[in-house]
Parts: sequence; structure tokens; C-alpha cells
Amino acid sequence: MSFPPDIEIASKARLKPLADIAADMGIPAEMFEPYGAGAAKINLNAIEAMSAQPKARYVVVSAITPTPLGEGKTTTTVGLGQAFQHIGRTATIAIRQPSMGPTFGIKGGAAGGGYSQVVPMELLNLHLTGDMHAVTAAHNLCAALLDAHLYHGNETGLDIHNIIWRRVLDVNDRALRNMTIGLGGRLHGVPRESGFDITAASEVMALLSLCCDLRDFRQRLSRIVVGYTKQGIPVSAEDIGAAGAMAVILHEAVKPNLMQTLENTPVLVHTGPFGNIATGNSSIVADQIGIRSSDFLITEAGFGADMGAERFFNVKCRYSGLAPDAVVLVATVRGLKAHSGNHRIIAGRPLPEALLAENPDEVHAGGDNLRKQIENIRLHGCTPVVAINVFPGDHEADIAAIHEIATEYGVRAASSTHFVDGGRGAAKLAEVVTEAAEEPNQFTMLYPDAASLKEKIEAVATKVYGASGVSYTANARKQLKTYTDAGFADLPVCIAKTHLSISSDPSLKGAPVGWTLPVREVRSSVGAGFIYPICGNINTMPGLGKSPAAHRIDIDSKGNIIGLS
Repeated sequence: MSFPPDIEIASKARLKPLADIAADMGIPAEMFEPYGAGAAKINLNAIEAMSAQPKARYVVVSAITPTPLGEGKTTTTVGLGQAFQHIGRTATIAIRQPSMGPTFGIKGGAAGGGYSQVVPMELLNLHLTGDMHAVTAAHNLCAALLDAHLYHGNETGLDIHNIIWRRVLDVNDRALRNMTIGLGGRLHGVPRESGFDITAASEVMALLSLCCDLRDFRQRLSRIVVGYTKQGIPVSAEDIGAAGAMAVILHEAVKPNLMQTLENTPVLVHTGPFGNIATGNSSIVADQIGIRSSDFLITEAGFGADMGAERFFNVKCRYSGLAPDAVVLVATVRGLKAHSGNHRIIAGRPLPEALLAENPDEVHAGGDNLRKQIENIRLHGCTPVVAINVFPGDHEADIAAIHEIATEYGVRAASSTHFVDGGRGAAKLAEVVTEAAEEPNQFTMLYPDAASLKEKIEAVATKVYGASGVSYTANARKQLKTYTDAGFADLPVCIAKTHLSISSDPSLKGAPVGWTLPVREVRSSVGAGFIYPICGNINTMPGLGKSPAAHRIDIDSKGNIIGLS
């Protein structure tokens, strides 16, 4: 008997009234704002109202470097959250909202999988409460006001060759990456080069995820830098009169969304900054609510531990003031075999038979990636729990090889079958995470605020990525000087690179050494609160493949959405 599709499983979920879930979390009724049957907004006043409630253990879920096979990090996050009720504890989950670009591009959905899903999964993947559209609208209003400012005299003296504020859209569309705008004559604006990024890469999205309250939110909007004068003086969203209107558009989007899992575990879904371009973490305000709502708060950091977890430690925790009590590192047999470099995996084609054959030696060979990611977490004073996401057909000897790697490095490990068995299948993992969270750790950040931007970049490159050094283009060096001169050197860095390798080269598997990180460009997200170097061939607007998920997504005559996964 074949395993049912995710959307079929989700359609049979027995949802609990969200008002009851909110009450169980200790959220005051007046802070609960229903948005239809499947979601609700939580007013930020709940943070203060819940401040006297006991503080949860804070757990972040990360993973080995992703492979085309998928390691199931969101599924593990959901399964682990569900598992705590099976061992007599309570948990709240905090995750990002999926971008519709990847939903209609490659992924086809990002609500977890199997019997560890957030529901209604259609709602989560498609629009939810409209936060993505609000971010898009606020970002593009700023762009429109900027071009109107240029057209009506440019009082701030913006250099049209040094305007960094582009436009955004929550669709994968490579044709919009670069363009010339303002064509058609004087009445149609000032001609200049610009382009589009995807909404998840918007500074507004990152800002929304990193603000701590409404006042901080408004101040961050005012600090957004849209461009520079010829003298290198930054011009902000406040300077062009955009920040206030942007705040009004976003006044509902700043509130976290409440949903639930298949087993009625509460889920706070809020913001969706990209993991290889921005911070790849859900919002601070969602965590501030979740941290007072249960015994455990389980959140997820995007892509591998060198990406989302590094940003979680050095950017998100820097601004939230929260520190993790435990870190979960998701690994799979198939993923580690892929990191051996012995297999060619092509999307849409059957997996190589050799990949599926029992081969613990190959798991150990690919285990270099797991070993390095364990080291990356330990760099920050935390010891991870290795969560072995077991797939049907995995061999016991291969699973045992992952346990051996964990033992070799002195870390706990637990196998989990949450995809097939839901929370019950992750009960052992929940027990091990509980043990880890009750032990003291010495959480530390990788670099101080006072370090130079180059020192911060090089600390991440050499210590986390394993690079031997960093190279900078002339343009990147000039940009770093501009940001330093403008007073932005105290900001953390968020390095944009491929997520498919610890290095900047997606073809390098395992834990490559002896390579140099190439910084070709450096951008600023001053409002959000970080500087982001762009390394290698990274696009801030993805493109669609030949057979995107959009080709398979449809609606039937009864109104049921089909094709999401």
C-alpha cells in the first residue's frame, strides 16, 4: 500500500479551535485575533501580558548541508514539536512562512510532510494572512516614493548610480532580475538601471523578522538606506518620506500568525526571510510569545548549520537577547551518502541504486559534513543533538553509522520516524532533547560588535565555512569602506552564498578545505540590522525550471487544491 500524499493526509486533519489552543498557551483572549478558520493573529501586547509565565526551553533545529534529496528539517521540527505531548510535556513551534516563489517553483509546499505537518497546509503555503503581500506592497511603495523623489527634484542629492533599493515580487521570475526603468520620456520618470528581487529577499522581510516591538519596528523602517549621494552620505526611507506609510501597510503583518499541527500542537508562523540571502529564521516577536507559552519552544533555522544556524546565533540572538538551550542537527542516511561525492543525483529522475544500497562506509565518508556542522554548533558554545530522520528503506547498518559519528564526537543522537508515525515516532528524540536542554551550555557569538566588517566576514568564512581565506573585488572593498565610513561597521554580517555546500561552490560536497571565499559585492540592510556580502553566483531573484511545481498545482470542481506537497 502506497503512502498517501501530504495534501491527502492534511485534508483529514481534525483541527482544534484555535481559540482553545491560544488559551492553553496562556495568550489572553483579547490578544487573539481570528483570521478565518485556520489561522489567527496574535497582538504584540501578548508579549508583555505573558511575561510572568514560566520561560520555555529554547531549541533551534538545524541540519547538515542540504542535498537535492531533502533532509526534512521542517518535518523534523514539526515532528519533534508534536512528540513532547507523547512524553508528558508541552511545546510550541515557531517557523517561517513559505514564499510562494519556491512553492510554485521547486518545493511545491513547505508545511512539513507525512504525519508531521502544519495545517491547513494549503493556507500556510498560499497567502496565509497576507503578510507576504504586505511586505511586497510596503517595499514597492518605498521604491515608488524614491522614484517620485528623483522626478520631483531629488532634494536629497541621491546619486542615481548608487541607488540600492530595488523592487520585489513573491514570484520566481528571472526576466525581472535586471532592467532599465523610467523609459518613455520625461513624464515617465528618471531613466536608471534597477531590477526585482524576490519578496523573501526584501530588507523589509528581514526587518520584520528582527524587530522586537512596535517601536523598534518603526525605528528600523526609518533606518532603511535606499541609496547614497555622490559624497557617500546615506539616504534613508525616512529622508524620502516613506517609512511612516510603510509602517501603516505592515501594521497587521507585524503580528505573528497562529496555526496548529496535525496533532494540534501550536505553531507560530511569522516572516520568511530567505536562508541563503537573508537570515533564514522566523521572527523574534513570535519567539517572544512562544517562549512563555509551553515547556519547550522549537524553532527552525534555514538550510545547513553553516547558514541558518550561524545567522540564528550571530544575528537573531544578538537582537533578541535569547540564547538556545539545545540545538538539533538533522541528518539522513541518503544525505550523508550524497555528501560522499559518489553519486550523481538529478531532480526528477530515479535515485541511483547504489545510493539506496547498504553502505555504512559511504555514510562515514559523507559524514565529514556532519562532523563539520557539529563543530560549527560547538563554535557557539552549544552541543547538538543529532536527529536521524529515518526514511522507509534505510538500512540499520547505515543508521548505525550515523550513531557512530555522533559517539565519535561525544554528542547525543536519536533516530526518528516522525514522517510516518507523527509525534509518536519522535518521542525518543524529544527525550534526548529534553536531557540536552536541561544541561548548561556556554552560548557565545562568533565575533563582537566592535570587530571590523572584514574581521566578521573572515571569522565566518574561516571558522564556520572552513575557507583558507577571503578575496574581495575592488567593488566589494569600496562598498565595505562606504559602510564603515557611514557608521555601519558595528552591524553583524549575513553572508549570501550557495546553500548546497559549506563552501561557495555548490559542486563541493562534504567539508571542503583549502578554498577561498570570493566576495564579489557587499550590500547593506541597515534597517534590518546587518551587512550582507554576496559570494559566488547568487541571485536574489530565483528563476523557474522547465517543469516547475506550478504545472502540477490546480483546483478541482469541488474547490479542493491539488498538487501541493
